[in-house]
Amino acid sequence: MSATPTTPPPALRPYLTARHDLLWQEADAFAAEHVAPRAARMEAAPGRVERKVADLMAARRWFAVTVPAVFGGLDAGHVARTVLVHRIARVSAAAAAILQATLIPVGALLHFATYEQKHRWLPQVADGSLLLSIAVTEPLAGGHIGGIETTAERDGNQWMITGSKIHIGNSHLAGAHLVIARTAAAGVNTSQALTAFMVEAERPGLSVPDHRPGLGLHGFSVGRLDLDHVRVSDDNVVGEVGQGLAVAQSSSILYGRPNLAAISLGIHEAVVDTVTRWLKARPRYRGSLSDLPVLRDRVGGMEARLRAARILAYQSVHLLDQGLPCDADLINSKYLGHQWAMLSTQDAMEMHGAHALDRGYVLQRLWRDIQHTYPPAGTGEVQRIRLAEAAFDEDHIQWSERLAAEAAWARPAPSSA
Repeated sequence: MSATPTTPPPALRPYLTARHDLLWQEADAFAAEHVAPRAARMEAAPGRVERKVADLMAARRWFAVTVPAVFGGLDAGHVARTVLVHRIARVSAAAAAILQATLIPVGALLHFATYEQKHRWLPQVADGSLLLSIAVTEPLAGGHIGGIETTAERDGNQWMITGSKIHIGNSHLAGAHLVIARTAAAGVNTSQALTAFMVEAERPGLSVPDHRPGLGLHGFSVGRLDLDHVRVSDDNVVGEVGQGLAVAQSSSILYGRPNLAAISLGIHEAVVDTVTRWLKARPRYRGSLSDLPVLRDRVGGMEARLRAARILAYQSVHLLDQGLPCDADLINSKYLGHQWAMLSTQDAMEMHGAHALDRGYVLQRLWRDIQHTYPPAGTGEVQRIRLAEAAFDEDHIQWSERLAAEAAWARPAPSSA
């Protein structure tokens, strides 16, 4: 897999400005210089949380790519966010996951925090002194938001939070966690029963067990948070009390799904690059494996899926930057982006034969990493149900439209060059 900087393909020209082009080149150069040399070490030591790459990305203010300049951010919008995650994921999905995991709670703060709260948290994200996580998933409820059991009880002008969260991205790097907790009694409508809280990592009663590596994304921290009567003030409530479902859902659709589409796209490109280089270099008969029609047929299928996934990923966030309703497009980019990348990765494994099973070969890492873009922000079944709602004109909440004031960034017209 090459980490050499490239130029955006012509098919993306309608969605990219000159600023995007510069960010594309910057991300590719960063990946080649800083990520590629660490990728093998991250893979060889899965029990170690990668911190240096996070520091280097923070120094470039990439964790604040969608944050307005008034809070110290790049104010570059959602296409720019996809460029960064996509180009880093092409070299290391784990490094890209570190970036995208903080971008989700940043989005929640942009849409729901007060002006004072934004001034409190976002400049720290922008200057690299603070990474964030979003903590929704639980041991028993999984990703079922209505089943959240973590509770927050009011005590004067404070809240006392108790419960556990699992599969929390950046759990060991984050200096603060956006925790979704139940603030109403059982039986209350879920849309009014949950509240979002910013919980600083050093709060008494908050503990993070040691990092345990998963199947893939080695070096990326996806851990557990245990909260035992953790106290926070009213100033740490993000949005209104009872608005936690809206905070979680909108962040998942507007940030989580396109982020995962970008990671799938980066992996997908790496897979196609890996298999084509392998086939061209492998001698067979009087030519190479790349000359065999049966293998060309499969590579053609991979290339078709990759090109379609690329358009979906960028078109959807372009609509988001324009403030247009595009929830279903964001959902679809995540769903099909993963599905297509999975198919191509499996094809690549099979075309490599036994070589794909050699320990340490890059294709193994790509196969394991792509598994991690399926469950977060809703499994394939969840995405299809949401898309069915769109087909029946039942998707009544359009977060991309409702939050258009924050989502529609003023941009120059896309370059036609």
